Amino acid sequence: MKNYVILRSSADAGGRLQPGLAGIRLFESLRTTARPEVTVERLSERELAQARKEPDVRLVTPTMPTRLIEPFDNGTAAAADSWGIAAVGADKSRFTGAGVTVCVLDTGIDARHAAFNGVNLVTNDFSGDGIDDVVGHGTHCAGTIFGRDVNGQRIGVARGVENALIGKVLGNDGSGSSEMLFNGMTWALQQNANIISMSLGFDFPGLVEQLVGGGMPVALATSQALEAYRGNLRMFDAIMAMMDAQGGLGVEPLVVAAAGNESRRNENADFRIAVSLPAAANDVVSVAAIGRRDSQFYVADFSNSMARISAPGVDITSAFPGGGFQTWSGTSMACPHVAGVAALWWESLKEKADGRTVAAKLSASARTEVFDAGIDGTDIGDGFLTAPE
Repeated sequence: MKNYVILRSSADAGGRLQPGLAGIRLFESLRTTARPEVTVERLSERELAQARKEPDVRLVTPTMPTRLIEPFDNGTAAAADSWGIAAVGADKSRFTGAGVTVCVLDTGIDARHAAFNGVNLVTNDFSGDGIDDVVGHGTHCAGTIFGRDVNGQRIGVARGVENALIGKVLGNDGSGSSEMLFNGMTWALQQNANIISMSLGFDFPGLVEQLVGGGMPVALATSQALEAYRGNLRMFDAIMAMMDAQGGLGVEPLVVAAAGNESRRNENADFRIAVSLPAAANDVVSVAAIGRRDSQFYVADFSNSMARISAPGVDITSAFPGGGFQTWSGTSMACPHVAGVAALWWESLKEKADGRTVAAKLSASARTEVFDAGIDGTDIGDGFLTAPE
């Protein structure tokens, strides 16, 4: 008996994916699906086979652990110094994100923080630990996206966002499971989110360790973890296809995700890890982290390569539970900069805005001249994030 994530829909889309086949037919069928439903069931092999035959079942995959992308701690800040806001040009933009709904899928939020005064926060806890943010990660990310000024200090890119969705998909220890993430994504879709920000990853090593700890041989544990990894990638891509289908209803969201912090350029210039999942999934805007040294921008040593776009992610100060600030570095800090600027672009496009159009604007407006001429393009993607004027 194992736990499985099951994707269902009441729409008669047809073309259900069969085990071992590529996902093309599944994704094409899901383009007619309006409202997905994700459930978790503990099934035997016989029950699994039966579940896959049910007419409303689109995909079944083993559950998989998830974790936040751990930031690097730079210490508690007495006052905000959010250099990234000016670096991307948000301080000079005439847009504020007004009328845009942003969803943050993370560790929850400190809703009492002054940075969120006046923001209508719609929350949903998928972790079972309560919506309060014990880790601080979700609060920090939300503050960068839409936080209000605190004591005259600006921390938020899109301060005009009035409605925000906060889905807690990681527990109080920073860990979760794939069904929490998938439920959070489908909830955001049902709530008509325009932009979804996530700074987390599928925990492949954690799953292998868990299986080995249960007495499974390493080779078998690795094989089963790989099966779960592939299945969860297909599930993620399937939900992204459903979001793409919402374009006809005018609610196709943009999904932004942190690229990951596994690279170690400080140890070896060639020690660069490619962008990890879910940031590497179809149609997700993956984000690399950039630092500032004097007037020059550089790629953070830890930032994974082959992201779509790069944004401020080193020494970023934002809101922290308890009413204060925290300075962190990571692609987790770069991701909310992109979500915030995406809200500005969304507002600027008005009725023409959708996920694909905003993503195209992010890429087209990205700058490369802020970097040294010899910079590797795989480290910065289309270039450095830039807000609309």
